[in-house]
Amino acid sequence: MTFASALRRQRWRRLLAWLRWGTAALLLTLLVLDFAFPLPLPKGRDSATVVTARDGSPLRAFADAGGVWRYPATPEQVSPLYVQALLGYEDRWFWRHPGINPVAMLRAGAQMLASRRIVSGGSTLTMQVARIIDPGLHGARTRSVAGKLRQLLRALQLEAHLSKRGILTLYLERAPFGGTIEGVEAASWAYLGKPASRLSHAEAALLAVLPQAPSRLRPDRYPEAAQAARDKLLARMAARGVWTRAQVEDARIENVVSRRLRAPMDAALLAQRLHAARPQARRIVSTLEPALQRALEERVAAYFSDLPPRTSAALLVVDNASLEARAYVGSLAFADKARLGHVDMVQAWRSPGSTLKPFLYGMALDYGLVHSESLLVDAPQSFGGYRPSNFDTAFNGPVSVAEALRLSLNVPAVDLLDRVGPARFAARLEHAGITLRLPRGAAPNLSMILGGTGARLEDLVGAFAALQRGGIAGRVRYTGDAPKLERRLLSPGAAWIVREILAAHPRPGEAEGMFDTGRRPQVAWKTGTSYGFRDAWAIGATPRYSVGVWVGRPDGTPLPGQYGAVTALPLLFEVVDSLPRAPGDSRRVPMPASVAEIDICWPLGTAASAQPDALCQRRRGAWTLDGMVPPTLPERQARLWSAGIERFEVDAGSGRRLSADCRLPHVAQARQIARWPALAMPWLPTAWRAGATLPPLADDCADDGRGALETLRIEGVNDGAVLAAPPGRGAGVRLALRALGAGARVQWLLDGRWIGETEGGRPLLREFAEPGRHELTALADSGAWDSLRFAILPRSP
Repeated sequence: MTFASALRRQRWRRLLAWLRWGTAALLLTLLVLDFAFPLPLPKGRDSATVVTARDGSPLRAFADAGGVWRYPATPEQVSPLYVQALLGYEDRWFWRHPGINPVAMLRAGAQMLASRRIVSGGSTLTMQVARIIDPGLHGARTRSVAGKLRQLLRALQLEAHLSKRGILTLYLERAPFGGTIEGVEAASWAYLGKPASRLSHAEAALLAVLPQAPSRLRPDRYPEAAQAARDKLLARMAARGVWTRAQVEDARIENVVSRRLRAPMDAALLAQRLHAARPQARRIVSTLEPALQRALEERVAAYFSDLPPRTSAALLVVDNASLEARAYVGSLAFADKARLGHVDMVQAWRSPGSTLKPFLYGMALDYGLVHSESLLVDAPQSFGGYRPSNFDTAFNGPVSVAEALRLSLNVPAVDLLDRVGPARFAARLEHAGITLRLPRGAAPNLSMILGGTGARLEDLVGAFAALQRGGIAGRVRYTGDAPKLERRLLSPGAAWIVREILAAHPRPGEAEGMFDTGRRPQVAWKTGTSYGFRDAWAIGATPRYSVGVWVGRPDGTPLPGQYGAVTALPLLFEVVDSLPRAPGDSRRVPMPASVAEIDICWPLGTAASAQPDALCQRRRGAWTLDGMVPPTLPERQARLWSAGIERFEVDAGSGRRLSADCRLPHVAQARQIARWPALAMPWLPTAWRAGATLPPLADDCADDGRGALETLRIEGVNDGAVLAAPPGRGAGVRLALRALGAGARVQWLLDGRWIGETEGGRPLLREFAEPGRHELTALADSGAWDSLRFAILPRSP
């Protein structure tokens, strides 16, 4: 080996040693710098949140701490056309370089030296991400030598810490698009009104060029400049063969249209609710159907636009199978301060009115107290001092369970709740997911069934779904990952019977069979109105959906003249009829094996086949549960007659009743009658009343105590009287009425409507001004009663 070759080898060894030590020193320096100046990756509340519908379309976005609107995005979620346009425009070698592109930087430097101006940029996409995430690189600082060096080091850091996909994701989410809009997904919805996954060639090119000069190329302000920049990129894509000439020419035809930017604000209150529950989440996917949500928001706003000031409304649509909400309208107008639109009435505590009654009747069926046609009495009654009346103050006398539920009669419902037990009823509802809010210190009581408690619309709808789900209620779900919480509320048979009762109720203005409703789904519906017209409700369920509507004032003040059947129910039917349908939605739900249909008889309430025809004064078809046919409920006051068979003996000749102590011998014959509840007697036809009354005792027989306990007679007007107001005195006839023979409280009814109450023989003073024929009834708590008819002549002009 020559001396020269040995010298060269020694020099190479020294050079390699210097390179090794230099590389090691450089790497060590980079590690120290990386540790000393960590990569400012976004985290925590630096992320905005978007709440989407179930198909991913945004419902409402929540800006980050800096007020920036930004939607999550990944390379797989955006259109491949956009990725092609972006990399074709910004960085063709993105997938190959280590964060910086030396060739591009040398070319850009040479062009700048030759032309003494910037001809082309040398920044990679990674370097642009570095500028986006590092606050120290914002503004003009990037153009300095120190700024450019910092950007290069940050790019190397990004490549060391993140994958190429992660770097691209940062750009997709945080690239500036003008104003407070960042990221391609937010820009696509803001400027184009569509997701970034469905971009055309023209739209992809437009969004690819915007971040280069977002303030000068905003389509909402400068559509001509934006279109010129877009067309320039389209030409480049064609020249490089990424897109065909035909695709580019078609894309150039599309105009860039200026449109007003509007942040999505659908289901605003639900989005706010979900965001509050998960404030750190970047994307929350709800269960709502976007088209249905927007359509129902518009419908609710239009339907109730003429309601008085401070009035709001709420609507909830739930899929019965999954218990997922499909539409959620929390207020009439979210941005309307006068209507308190910021208050979410879907989850607000309000008086439920009569909407709890279906569950009470279902429980009474399950407990074997009644069947669908059991005889109840709608008459003035006292329940430990609590005296309910109906919404229209009228009473109907004897009614069936089905009629009492469909007509939403109050006295029969309170009577049933008294027998079921308020505490038991409340506990059963609580178990099934309906939490009731009582006044502080109050225990469950009879007023609950008429709205004397608090409940939430979402709980009521979740429970109403049980009528279509075999008695299984559940908590409404607003996200797909929410747990499915279900509890049994009613047995399948009781749920089916209640559903059939409610579904058989014709819609207001429609008689049964009036229209061909075969194509419409059956709706089991119930309305409710709280005391003082504060809350109007309508809740309905079809085999596929359950829908709830509430109308009222969030501040709890009355809304006179607005009640469930008039205010909320028409919207309920409009919504139900507009919901998506599937084959079989209009079919009748099959009857469960636990339900049977039999004929029963009033007044006994038992099966017609189990009693003589003479005791069957009225035959009715009834649904019974688990083979039980409960008789008519006994009256709650022991002194009153109760419905049942009354057996006695009569004299064969005179037909008069015999007692155990008669002075003369008689030829006795056995007889029996079916007695009606005493409080139902004033409403019975004369023949029924006579057939249920004991014959008078024979003159020689001692009182057996089986007759009426007291005889009542109305004094103050004669039966059949025709009355006229005296000249010069008011518009009506003033009467002082007494119930003679009454030893207890007496309720006074005029044409079936309650008009007053007296104690014992005290008078009822009232002016009767309504011309025409009237029927006056006095009904004592003991069951004694009297009734008469009179007429008022019209006042002469």
